[in-house]
Amino acid sequence: MLKNPIKLLTLLLACSPILLKAQEKKAEPKAPTASTAPAKAPEAPKPGPKAYSEVITDKAKSTKGLFTIHKIDEKYFFEIPDSLLGKEIMTITRLAKVATIPGTYGGEMLNRQVIRFEKAPENKIFLRAVQYINVSPDSTAPIYKAVKNSNVEPIAQAFDLKAIKKDTVSKSNASVIEVTDFFKGDNQIFSLSPYTKSIYKFNGLAPDRSYIQSIKSFPINIEIRTVKTFMATPPMPSFGPASPIPSVNIPAAAAAGAVTLEINTSMILLPTVPMKKRYFDNRVGYFANGYTVFDENAQRTEDQTFAVRWRLEPKNAEDAAKQKRGELIEPKKPIVYYIDPATPEKWRKYLKLGVDDWQKAFEAAGWKNAIRGEILSDKDTTISLEDARYSAIRYFASDIENAYGPNVSDPRTGEILESHIGWYHNIMKLLKKWYMTQAGAVDPRSRKNKLDDELMGELIRFVSSHEVGHTIGLRHNYGSSSTVPVEKLRDPKWIAEHGHTPSIMDYARFNYVAQPEDGVKDLFPRIGEYDIWAIKWAYQTLDGATPEDDQKTLSKQYIQEFAKNPRIWFGTETNPYDPRTQSECLGDNNMLASDYGIKNLKKILPNLTEWTKEEAQDYEMLNEAYNEIVLQYRRYIGHVTKNVGGIFETPKTTDQQGAVYEATPKATQKEAVNWLSRQVFETPTWLLDDKIISKIRPDNGVDAISRIQETTLNNLFASDRLQRIIEINAKNSTSYSLDELYTDIRNAIWSELKTHKSVDATRRNLQKAYTEKLIAILNAPAAPTQVGFAFRGTVIPASVDPHKTDVTSVTRGHLLALKSELKAALPLTTDKMTKYHFEDVLFRIEKGLDPK
Repeated sequence: MLKNPIKLLTLLLACSPILLKAQEKKAEPKAPTASTAPAKAPEAPKPGPKAYSEVITDKAKSTKGLFTIHKIDEKYFFEIPDSLLGKEIMTITRLAKVATIPGTYGGEMLNRQVIRFEKAPENKIFLRAVQYINVSPDSTAPIYKAVKNSNVEPIAQAFDLKAIKKDTVSKSNASVIEVTDFFKGDNQIFSLSPYTKSIYKFNGLAPDRSYIQSIKSFPINIEIRTVKTFMATPPMPSFGPASPIPSVNIPAAAAAGAVTLEINTSMILLPTVPMKKRYFDNRVGYFANGYTVFDENAQRTEDQTFAVRWRLEPKNAEDAAKQKRGELIEPKKPIVYYIDPATPEKWRKYLKLGVDDWQKAFEAAGWKNAIRGEILSDKDTTISLEDARYSAIRYFASDIENAYGPNVSDPRTGEILESHIGWYHNIMKLLKKWYMTQAGAVDPRSRKNKLDDELMGELIRFVSSHEVGHTIGLRHNYGSSSTVPVEKLRDPKWIAEHGHTPSIMDYARFNYVAQPEDGVKDLFPRIGEYDIWAIKWAYQTLDGATPEDDQKTLSKQYIQEFAKNPRIWFGTETNPYDPRTQSECLGDNNMLASDYGIKNLKKILPNLTEWTKEEAQDYEMLNEAYNEIVLQYRRYIGHVTKNVGGIFETPKTTDQQGAVYEATPKATQKEAVNWLSRQVFETPTWLLDDKIISKIRPDNGVDAISRIQETTLNNLFASDRLQRIIEINAKNSTSYSLDELYTDIRNAIWSELKTHKSVDATRRNLQKAYTEKLIAILNAPAAPTQVGFAFRGTVIPASVDPHKTDVTSVTRGHLLALKSELKAALPLTTDKMTKYHFEDVLFRIEKGLDPK
């Protein structure tokens, strides 16, 4: 071993040339021979689609329909013919099955959206979300490009083009895309909206618990069923101010931190030949679609609005000729509603009858067998109620007291494509409460906690007809009942011929005007004169070359028909000013009808304990029935109050005579204030039945009466109502003035100042509420100016700053007058509580007049 490092280093240096030379010689490459070729670098994969057979292999399970659907293992592919690229498709997404979520049920719609698949650069297929806001009718006009440039449709998804199927026979190709991850994932078009997810506190999708259950293709639609699991957090208890976004407490979120839903999406091809539009007419109550039109030949933009309706067409030219001669014909495709097999069997026939009742209205439009209900067997597997080709009445196991009737329509024309009526089980509870409260004085069948099946079935039939009316396009007609003289509602012969309201689309419920001695037996709404006219308006076949031609024809028809029968009048459900258009209202005089209604309530109330009692049960049913009586009474108050400062709105075209807007007559307004004085401001002691109150509440009901009175005062003194009275009086000095209104109310509420009677507790509360209300008007902060407007029949009232109007002046004058009257009455007052009360109110007025 060498121990000297210097000697070792010398030896290594001496040997290094030899070592290096040996290494160089060893590393010298061999010359290539003819049999040894250099290795090739691997080729990069070619971009773009593969051969069709490489993507859609022999393992594919394929179904043909709108698109051909291929399933290979767990992957799904759409094969989209070139003929359908660029075509518009309506997507409708519904909950098929749902966890226990308050207010949410299987069968309800989540969203709908028009989409379009189109070819895109870099071998992509785009899915666009189509919006109908601004359109140009002529694609060859220069303005069409300007409209397109200002309305770019969002690209919702980009798919890789996996393959192209070439058809050498038809010369039509098809694009193949994979949609597995798209439908498994959470995308806005085919899932819950961001707002809904925020309410449910969904934190994101759990991919390992979300999957595609099935994708099925039919001739005009595709049905996609997915299971999606969302991570969810139960809402925490809130101790601060209420959040602007409400939250829902979902049991599954608390139990597992996740919520699983089954979601069904229908993709239905919009008609290749769009239906001819029927332009909206605000004299006939239809739901409507619309958009802004930019026309090359017009000098302004036009908001084009058209009615929503089903497409009914003759089967052939021979039938079309028959219909033109006045014969009834069957449509090529009737309107059919399938009754959900989940519906209890005993109610199915009544739901079906509610659909079939509309046949007579369609006959007036020239169609027979145009609409019908079909009871669907739970053994029938050929029809799925999630399939967009089928309309249905869905039955929900829900404690919600309601039903609803939506429809899905083509945004281009208003053509209704399908409808799913939602029917909640607990609507029967609501129907029972309504019927006992409004018909209990007349119909002995209503006087029990559980109605007989036959009566409940007829009630279900009426609501079914109403909801079907919505799904064939009809809106509520709150004005219909106002065309009937109140006294006719007590006439059995009139009712037998006309019914108590001309429209089942009214919220006229049951005939609460008829008295027990009148002999009126027919208390239900039914399809009436307005409904028949409205269906004829929308569904008759017209020969006009354009929708504009049809519009002129229909306008002439309306004017002629209305002259013969004013009961076809339509009163919108959205007008806040017109006392003729009100929910739950009957007859042409709200005061007289409400007097009759209260007269019946006074007959019902003393019997409630007997009618609602059940052995070994508490007084829950009595409490419920009493609250319904109070609610009905409050409805009457609302009906009457709307007459004060009311403005009639009667839509007209330029070829009709008369004003569109007219003030409610002065006599009617004074009659309304007088009614409120009698029925509200004079304590309604009939409601304070101790035999009932003592069984359902610890107090005597005085505060409840005071709240009703105070609410009535607040409504009477609403700033927009007071301003309307001022404006009407400025135009017509003989109309009901603001000073007259204040005087009439003060005289009614403070009558004891003239009679020198003692004031009881309820009246003292009312008088204090009156004083506080006037002081609040006098010292209200300045209101920001907000202009009122109307949008497609919906009137939005303007806010009014009372400091810039006569409201403050008149209010101050009446507070001063009241102050003088109180001072004069005090020396003559002997009742101690009344004296305390007057002194207290006097102090409040003085402070209110000079708040400093």
